[in-house]
Order: sequence, then C-alpha cells, then structure tokens
Amino acid sequence: MYYVFRGEDLEAVHRNMQYANSLYWIVGVGFVIIFIVCEAWILDYLLKIFGQKIKFTHCCMYSFVGFFVSCITPSASGGQPAQMVFMKKDNIPLHESTIVLMMVTITYKAVLVLYGLLLVIIRPTSIMNFLGDAVFWVYLGIFLNVVVVGAMILLTVKPMIMRHIVVFIFSALHKITNSDRLEKLKFRVERAMEAYVEKAEFMITHKLTMLKIFVITFVQRTILFAITFLVFLSFGIKGAGLVDVTALQGLISVAVDMLPLPGGMGISEHLFLIIFEPMVGSDMTIPIMIVSRGISYYTQLVMSALVSAIAYINFFGRRRNRAL
Repeated sequence: MYYVFRGEDLEAVHRNMQYANSLYWIVGVGFVIIFIVCEAWILDYLLKIFGQKIKFTHCCMYSFVGFFVSCITPSASGGQPAQMVFMKKDNIPLHESTIVLMMVTITYKAVLVLYGLLLVIIRPTSIMNFLGDAVFWVYLGIFLNVVVVGAMILLTVKPMIMRHIVVFIFSALHKITNSDRLEKLKFRVERAMEAYVEKAEFMITHKLTMLKIFVITFVQRTILFAITFLVFLSFGIKGAGLVDVTALQGLISVAVDMLPLPGGMGISEHLFLIIFEPMVGSDMTIPIMIVSRGISYYTQLVMSALVSAIAYINFFGRRRNRAL
C-alpha cells in the first residue's frame, strides 16, 4: 500500500473512482466467479473419468479452497495440497487427486506459457511498445513456467520417475529411523504409486481429454485477464483494444506466477504501473489498478476465504466415517 499510494493525491484518486461506471465492476466480479467455477467443472470432469461420483458443489468447494490458499502462499504453492486434504475427506484416493490436480496445474501454467511464447514469436508492436522495463520479468516468468510445466509433464509421461523419487526419499528416511510407522507408510505409498502409474498412463492415452481441459483453461484464464479491460471501460477509456489490454494483463500474470510472493503482491502492482501508465496516463493508472487488482485478486481472495470457511465446516465440522 505504501508503494502504491506514496506521493499520490488520494482525493484525486477517490474522485476519479467516483466517476467510474460500477456496473462494469459487477460484471468483473461475475468473471471472477466464472473463473473459479471453471476449475470446479474441470475437477468434476476428471474425477468422473476416474469413476468418482462427487457432487459438483463439492468440486466448487475444492476450487474455492485451492484459490484461497494459492492467494496467500508464495508461488501459489499451497493450493493443490489443501485441495488434496479436502478431497481425502470425500474418500478420493491420494494417487487420483494427485494426478488430477497435476493435470489441472499443467494446463493452468501451459496457458501462461502459450501467452508468453506468442509474445516471443509474434512480438506484436502494439504490445511490445508498452512492456518497457517489464519485459525482463516477462521473459523470466516464461522461463520459470516452461521449467515447471516441463518437469510436471515429465512426471506424468514418465511416472516411474516419480516412483524413483519416492523410493529415494524413503531410503533417506531409513538412514534416520526404522520405525514400524515408517514401514507401514512406505507400504501404503508403494501401493499408491502403483495406482499413480496406472492413472498417469491412462491420462497420457486420453489426449483429447487434455485438449478439452486446455481449451477450457485458456478461456478461464482469459476471462480473468479481461477484467482489466472492463475496468478500462468503466473509467471511459475506449482507445485501448480488448486484445491488447487482455494480453498485457496476461503477461503480468506470466511474469509474477512463479515468483515467491503470495498473490504476486507488490510486483504485480509495479508491473501494472510500468505497462499501463503510458497507455492511460499517470492520473488514471492508480485508480484503474486499484479496481482491477481489487476485483481480480482481492475479491477472489475474500470470496474464496468465505467459501473455504463453509467448506471447512462442511468437511471437518462434523464426524464423518471415511476410510484413510
């Protein structure tokens, strides 16, 4: 907050925001809900492929929980583990939740890679002119996402690598202790890894399924990026094109996605100022950023937190007899 508001005329910022058309902001909130529900649909689709008959409302809860924890953990690293905990309460085996969430993460980050690679290959003047000093962060983000996506694809295409990693971890633990609990855990993990290999091979052979998920994810992420364009319209800025604004916002996400900052806080605002100030002017950049970031991140955070609280009460607030 200090970085954003230092040296700014807060009265002018407030005045500019008062003149904006808030109907566009309401549509933006709707976009956030669609964004989150899209992941719920993907989870429901993949879990049903594995024969899991989970209520769609529960998939929505998984999705909200994932986005909430991702918003508050560095590099959004906590979302998937949190989702696995809730899925376990629905009696979904860990090997199935692992492969499903890995598929979701791969497509989620692959969309960012696609955004970045299109920039590198096409280098459209209308976009490159506004990147300025932010281009370094964009290239860094592309590189980090390519590395992560490549590693995850490797673990999916070559699931035995994952098994070797698990064996190595237990070998290291055996040098520290030989407890009965460790042996029991090793046995359970070995069984889970056998099932993981089977499910991974199943997903590899269903390329059409992965293509469908990728297309849905591309639309999902583009909807979130387009919120910035809605905010532009709410402030009466009509000169900027939908494609350019959406692509530039997408590139900000590419740049900050893998950085160890919860929700990309700080760097997201910094890059927003660098990229969009030449487009809208210094007077309007701060108000637009406050509303855009407020809808796409903080509204998402608050809504996800509320639904996560409901999910926690639903899953953990009463006794449920579930097999471990």
